[in-house]
Amino acid sequence: MTDLRTFVLMAGMTALFLVCGQALGGHNGMILALIMAVGLNFWAYWNSDTMVLRMHNAIEVGPREAPEYYAVVQELARRAGLPMPRVFIMEDSSPNAFATGRDPEHAAVAATTGLLRILNREELAGVMAHELGHVQNRDILISTITASLAGAITTLANMAQWAAIFGGGRSRDEEGGGGLGGIVMMLLAPLAAMLIQMAISRSREFGADKRGAELCGNPLWLASALDKLDAGSQRIFMRSAQENPASSHLFIVNPLSGSFLAGLFSTHPPMEERIHRLQQMARYK
Repeated sequence: MTDLRTFVLMAGMTALFLVCGQALGGHNGMILALIMAVGLNFWAYWNSDTMVLRMHNAIEVGPREAPEYYAVVQELARRAGLPMPRVFIMEDSSPNAFATGRDPEHAAVAATTGLLRILNREELAGVMAHELGHVQNRDILISTITASLAGAITTLANMAQWAAIFGGGRSRDEEGGGGLGGIVMMLLAPLAAMLIQMAISRSREFGADKRGAELCGNPLWLASALDKLDAGSQRIFMRSAQENPASSHLFIVNPLSGSFLAGLFSTHPPMEERIHRLQQMARYK
C-alpha cells in the first residue's frame, strides 16, 4: 500500500510539473519539465530528508548534547523494534517536531528547543512515539518527497508567473493559450500540490497518534503534549516553516497555526478530534 501511495504521489507531482512546464514554455517547456521531474523524483528519494533538515536548520545531537531527549528516542526505538534514528534539534521557540527519511534504516527525528523546554519526560515520550509511529508505518518517505516536490512546484510556478508577466515563456500564437492562461495555471499548480499534501497528512496523523500511544504506553501522555504544542504553536510562529510552508505537513502540529495560510488549508486534522481519540483510547485501554 505504501509503494502504491508513493507511486501515485510521484505521478501526481510529475503531472503538475508538466502542467507548469507547458504553461511556461509550451511543448518544449513540457519536455524540459518532464526531464526535471524525473531527475527531481530520483534526487528526492535519496536526498529529500537532508534537504528538509537543512530547511529548518536542524543540528544532529547525541547522548552528550541532549541526554534525556536522546534516551527517550533510544528506548522507544528499542521498544518498537526499529533501528536507532538520527536525532536532531531545531533552534526555535515554537514547540514542534517531525520525522523524516526514506525508510526506518535511514530515519531521523527532529524537535525544536521550544518543545524540549515545555514538555515533561512523559509528554516528550508521547511526541517521539508519534514520530516513530510515522517511521514504523513508513509514512516518512511519502511525506518527505511531498515536501520536496511541493516546494519545487511552487518555485517553478513563481518563475512562470514572472516570465508571463514580463513576456517570457510561450508566444500568444503557440498552442495552448497565452500569458494569462499561464498565470492561471501557475496559481492552480501550487494549490493542487497543497491539496495532495492535505489529503496525505490528515490520514497519516491519526495512524501515527494511535501507534504512538501504543508505543509510549499511555495515550494521555501524547494527548497532553498535543494540547501544549497546539497552544504554543499558535502563540509563537515557527520562522523556518513560514519560509518553507511546503514542509508544514511533516510536523506533529501545524506550524502555520493562526496564519492566513493555515486558515485557507489545514494539512492536519482538527486537534480536538486527535485529543478526543487519544482520550477514548485511554478510557478503553
